[in-house]
Amino acid sequence: MNWLDDMMTWSLWVFLPPLYFVGTAAGLWVVVAGNSPPASCIFSQVMNLAAFAGFIIAVLRYLQIKYTIGKSWLNIGSVIACSVSCFGMTLVGNFQIFSEETIHNTGTLMVFGMGTLFCWMQSFMTLCEGKKFAVFRFLLSASITACIIIHSSMIAVHLHMHGARSQWALVMFLLMFIATFAVEFRHCHFDLICRDDSRCSIIPPQTFSEMRQTHDWSNTNT
Repeated sequence: MNWLDDMMTWSLWVFLPPLYFVGTAAGLWVVVAGNSPPASCIFSQVMNLAAFAGFIIAVLRYLQIKYTIGKSWLNIGSVIACSVSCFGMTLVGNFQIFSEETIHNTGTLMVFGMGTLFCWMQSFMTLCEGKKFAVFRFLLSASITACIIIHSSMIAVHLHMHGARSQWALVMFLLMFIATFAVEFRHCHFDLICRDDSRCSIIPPQTFSEMRQTHDWSNTNT
């Protein structure tokens, strides 16, 4: 009963990370190979939306621990790493390998390289927060790193089929890592405050009575 009561207090942001995992994974598996239209168009949309949503999750995570984590440089570096990784996703999605191989591969290195760095940094910060959940994130980070090593080794010896399988495993582990932020987001509420700091205006502020007196005086002199 206490667990159910706790769920009722969860923030709606708890759904963003798992929806990101499910939506991105489903989109990638549906398209599979997106080298020519219309599959390439769908693949581009999936990658662009995934990059945008991933960036939002990284920013929210940065704001969540901004004033609680002692190593602020690590938090800043983490959101920068994820931002670069997300930009790489747009390159992968919009420049297909058969038409723009160099740009596509550059985007791939940005996604996997900076994405892996982001995972390790987040795992370490979770450990600094004193959360036992850090162990699971370290295991995911290690799995991601292992997949990169295996993928590189398979490509080096021209075992492209096995390399593709390790790459898919790498993608799934990365998405799974992002989904774990639901643990922190379930009790977080993010509010947007809009404030106008302008010190001057075209029309000086007047009360309604002052404006009416001015209007009446002008009418009597016309």
